[in-house]
Amino acid sequence: MRIGVVFPQTEIGPDPAASRAYAMRVEELGFTHLLAYDHVLGADTSVHLGWRGPYDLATTFHEPFVLFGYLAAVTTIELVTGIIIAPQRQTALLAKQAAEVDLLAGGRFRLGVGIGWNAVEYEALGVDFSTRGRRMSEQIGLLRRFWTESSVTFDGRYDKVTGAGLAPMPVQRPIPVWIGGSSQPAYRRMGRLADGWFPQVNPGPKLDAARAVVHESAVEAGRDPASIGMEGRVSWTRDGAEKLIDHAGRWREAGATHISVNTMGTGLGSVDEHLEALAAAADALQLPSA
Repeated sequence: MRIGVVFPQTEIGPDPAASRAYAMRVEELGFTHLLAYDHVLGADTSVHLGWRGPYDLATTFHEPFVLFGYLAAVTTIELVTGIIIAPQRQTALLAKQAAEVDLLAGGRFRLGVGIGWNAVEYEALGVDFSTRGRRMSEQIGLLRRFWTESSVTFDGRYDKVTGAGLAPMPVQRPIPVWIGGSSQPAYRRMGRLADGWFPQVNPGPKLDAARAVVHESAVEAGRDPASIGMEGRVSWTRDGAEKLIDHAGRWREAGATHISVNTMGTGLGSVDEHLEALAAAADALQLPSA
């Protein structure tokens, strides 16, 4: 089981040096990958009264592709989007950006995608919020074609391409596509299309039920469910290492191929505090240091 970290988007601040120091130290501690969340815009709660989303206008989010292009120059760990909100982006541009990150990172890139939840963002980006699930299902196949075919012609419901292709191509052909989400349609989409998935529930009955839908959908699509990776998430808390070790162990027993250690939203402040917590986590999980 590969163990990475969740980039503390909302707390790391705007200083590029902080992001660089964070990524380099994470690699030194022995973590295998760095996962970053995505949001283009935050909602103004003085305009959107009664706003219930977890993020708003004041919440910091670095753009993952640009961030990863920067971090690819200073670290050799795998870079993972967890997730990019694919349907609110043009598919060809998404394919191009992902290919460039994969190239700069030497093939150490996983593209996690999802449909998102923020209708305010979709409106500002000029995309229909109500069709986002169907659009992403179409996008995934087209993305893989862009990454493996020199010339693509495609006439779909949401995208049309006539004799066009990417150059340069990515190192990985195709780039692994992982899917996030927590609905029945999302689980079915994971089984049909994903190289891996990001469960939003913990090991136990809810995970078992979700995985059953993923596996059933994979079989119906003629795929081997065992080939689909699964990445869980564990949070560092002030309770110390014991809870972290237990939670990681439960993910291992559940068959996770990857987990990420999250320090975001746990009450830590500076980058140094996040890294201190991750150092303790790496020690508790007995990671081989770089």
